[in-house]
Amino acid sequence: LRSGETGASTMGIQEKIKEIEAEMARTQKNKATNYHLGRLKGKIALLRSQLISESKTSGKAGEGFDVAKSGDARVAMIGFPSVGKSTLLSTLTKTKSQAAAYAFTTLTCIPGVVDYNNAKIQLLDLPGIIEGASKGKGRGKQVIAVARTSDLILMVVEAAKAEVQMRLLTKELEDVGIRINTETPDIAYTVKKTGGIKFNSTVELTHCDEKLCRDILQLHRIYNADILFRGDYTVDQFIDVVEGNRKYMRCLYVINKVDTITVGEMDRLARLNDTVVISAHWKLNMEFLLAKMWTYLDVVRLYTKPRGKRPDFSDPVVLPRGTTVMDVCNHIHKDFAKRFKTANVWGTSAKHVPQSVGIKHQLHDEDVIQLMTKPGK
Repeated sequence: LRSGETGASTMGIQEKIKEIEAEMARTQKNKATNYHLGRLKGKIALLRSQLISESKTSGKAGEGFDVAKSGDARVAMIGFPSVGKSTLLSTLTKTKSQAAAYAFTTLTCIPGVVDYNNAKIQLLDLPGIIEGASKGKGRGKQVIAVARTSDLILMVVEAAKAEVQMRLLTKELEDVGIRINTETPDIAYTVKKTGGIKFNSTVELTHCDEKLCRDILQLHRIYNADILFRGDYTVDQFIDVVEGNRKYMRCLYVINKVDTITVGEMDRLARLNDTVVISAHWKLNMEFLLAKMWTYLDVVRLYTKPRGKRPDFSDPVVLPRGTTVMDVCNHIHKDFAKRFKTANVWGTSAKHVPQSVGIKHQLHDEDVIQLMTKPGK
């Protein structure tokens, strides 16, 4: 009975979303309707949050796709069935993933390891998803949940249908709160116990105003909060901040099977933002794909130097760009930061070689670091 009630409830929420989307499609977009459209977007965001929370609490148990995270970074490949993800995995790694000329060849998550720039990158071949995956079709929610745990998404699409598939897949990810290739909105938002709603902005707002923000907060039953816009953001971006469960991720669109289209069409697709054109079958443009993946992962390689020994340049510590000496200490062992004394750094972040630096010093790619610690108790 409980399962039936949950199914009915989920269907009811989806119907409400469809009704609001239909109303939005009928509404003409202009200054006079901006406020009305903003409220409708707020209602949809609230309903989608309910849908996600219901699926987490009442979803049926089943075979999971989760794989233990290993290596220095994780990259997840997602795409529709038969776009060549398995062939690409077999080409880039030593892992053999079943590839065939029919849909749904891969039924679970298959991991592989790419060795690049002395770093080990875990590459996940996820099962093909279908339109409506964000609503649970074809176990799509499980696939997307694994993608959320990755450091980079490779959206693999077929060259002949590239732009349609890119648009549909991006929509599926957005529906479950994944925002790709966009910056986190610089909106300071703090919920309080009392004091009402205080609204401020450091720039002129052209997409959103105080009245609309207040109404969206009321939809979420929030009546006391401080809001500060530090940029001219849209109502959708404000809703994302209020929801608080959005994941901002880098995504690289991998357009496969370019050997099936004309040179002119391939050239046009190659010039689109965040894209790489390849042929996994013929192993075309693989090196450029790996170089682009590395750029999008945005990491730095750091080499540790034990006292009195040479650094090991074959085994770097790989961490996100912007890493400090403290991050390196925490990565090696949690006690290192507590016992930290000083560090010697060789590389482009050092003013002279070697430079003695503090724990807040920001490191650059291929820096060598020697940590000095206080004696343990």
